[in-house]
Amino acid sequence: MPNPTLPFWRLSAFYFFYFAVLGGFMPYWSLYLQNLHFDEKAIGQLLAISMLTRIVAPNFWGYLADTTGKRIELVRFGAVMISVFWLGIFFVGHSFYLMALVLFAYSFFQNAILAQFEAVTIAHLGQDRDLYGKIRLWGSVGFIATVAGFGYLFDVISIHYLPVLLLACAVIAAVFSFSVPRPAQEKKTKETHTIWHTLKKPLVFSFFIVHFLLQFSHAPYYSFYSVYLESHGYSRGVIGLLWALGVLAEVIAFTQSHRLLQKFTEYQLVLSCLLLASLRWLVIAFAVDTPALLWMVQVLHAFSFAIFHAAAMSFIYREFSQGQQGQGQAIYSALWGLGVAVGSWLAGMVWLPLGATSIFCIAAFSCWVAMIVLRLGYQEQQKPY
Repeated sequence: MPNPTLPFWRLSAFYFFYFAVLGGFMPYWSLYLQNLHFDEKAIGQLLAISMLTRIVAPNFWGYLADTTGKRIELVRFGAVMISVFWLGIFFVGHSFYLMALVLFAYSFFQNAILAQFEAVTIAHLGQDRDLYGKIRLWGSVGFIATVAGFGYLFDVISIHYLPVLLLACAVIAAVFSFSVPRPAQEKKTKETHTIWHTLKKPLVFSFFIVHFLLQFSHAPYYSFYSVYLESHGYSRGVIGLLWALGVLAEVIAFTQSHRLLQKFTEYQLVLSCLLLASLRWLVIAFAVDTPALLWMVQVLHAFSFAIFHAAAMSFIYREFSQGQQGQGQAIYSALWGLGVAVGSWLAGMVWLPLGATSIFCIAAFSCWVAMIVLRLGYQEQQKPY
């Protein structure tokens, strides 16, 4: 590594355990709620609540971090609060409203700290930004570890133990957050232009709409893919492996993302990601009973998530000034939450009346709309993406 002072493994360890929590939460929380006898409508609403905090929390914390310069301190505080609120899960029982309250509190901090930690990582990297993918991939490895391991574990033990396992991962992530030093260049800055000046650029505005639509298309996958597969006879072990394959493809994509960014424009990469994501949702919609096809399209997660994310990080770093990096990351994170929250809520409301096939077709359609928006934004700006 070019920079010997780079805390490579400390950054990587935090990513590992932070995403290990998500690796247990995203595929299995709907099954855990189902085990508590919540119906599909309630599951969709609860998962949407956990995503809605991603709209407000990252922006509030981004502004606070950019104006105070205490970015890593906010990450540490948030990581501790995640563990504290996970304890609340053990006291809610079967109450929808108590579950919603605890998920709201927990996710407020879960969704707030990632954007700031991304900014911390980018600040530590400095001119070595091409190493970002090699650090971030450890988050994907952590996701794989829990998504695959928990799948087989829950074929043996009750999914009732899921909160205990997630709490353990959250505590370890909090411990590692205190090992990451403050970046040397991280300081309070004063901007000559407001964040709105940047957001009004046609290219920036259209990019964030595309980002929202892509995350909206992912919502049925994040919220109901495990339930969908289990209803078609797939075991939890196989479900875990399917999720793990997608994230393994993500890991490989992160290791090669810097090469792709050097060879192709961000516009070309994002367009490819949208096209392949739409193909993925259509195969899930129509070929759920053809395992070979499901295994094949899981590999497309490398594009629908990883390559898009790497291109987004490059785009935000270039388009937002140093004093706006936290807010730029926060807006990106907030729109991720908004897209998944709206999509999860709608999917839960219409899962039974419309059926999974129609819902995944709508997901594919949203990607096509995003491609049109991307093209219009590119033409308006008239410069390479």
